[in-house]
Amino acid sequence: MLKNVMARGVMCAALLMCATIANAQQTLNFTLGYFTPLALDARDHDDVLLENSTFLLFDPDDFNGASVGGEWLFPLARVIEGGIGVSYMSQDAHSVYFDFVDPDGTEIDQELTLRMVPIAFTVRLVPTGQRSPVQPYIGGGLGIINWRYAESGEFIDFGAGNEIFRDTFVKSGSNVGPVFLGGIRFAGSTASAGFEIKYQKATGDLDANFAAPKIDLGGWTYNFTAGIRF
Repeated sequence: MLKNVMARGVMCAALLMCATIANAQQTLNFTLGYFTPLALDARDHDDVLLENSTFLLFDPDDFNGASVGGEWLFPLARVIEGGIGVSYMSQDAHSVYFDFVDPDGTEIDQELTLRMVPIAFTVRLVPTGQRSPVQPYIGGGLGIINWRYAESGEFIDFGAGNEIFRDTFVKSGSNVGPVFLGGIRFAGSTASAGFEIKYQKATGDLDANFAAPKIDLGGWTYNFTAGIRF
């Protein structure tokens, strides 16, 4: 008898929570931003870009670039909201060897490409409440970063008499790490707009084809946000 009463109570609470979310103010948010990976001196010590920088000449800032995304925001309490979002970013960096050139005097060059599709599950504190016209917020959560890293072009086989060959090396995966964010939005009854800063941290595993065993996926994203409220 007691178990039946408890089960009914849990079911009623779940239905009440679903009804509360359905009847409360939700937001379909769109983001347009700028992603900046961690600087070389802040990256994981086993990171491939950090290791590449010891024998390749490239500009780490070439991996900075546009990020686009979308997310669903829903209230969990008067000053707490949940979020589920996804974003996309992809950038290339051109590189050449420091101390070696082709026999014809041209550079031995490669393209380094990093693509990421982070999926973030977050909880945010909105001190002024989700009905306020001005809504500062801070939060954090868990990110699942789907990534692909590639090096394509000419390479030197130092174990075979410095033989120069052309190839493409690719590795991809999905890795989990923390996400932290903060921002402010200005909200009406049907629309919102604002600015947000987001930090993500994770590392992916590479194989023996690369100069180091890891790719550091951490970095900062600076987003403008625009939302449809319903």
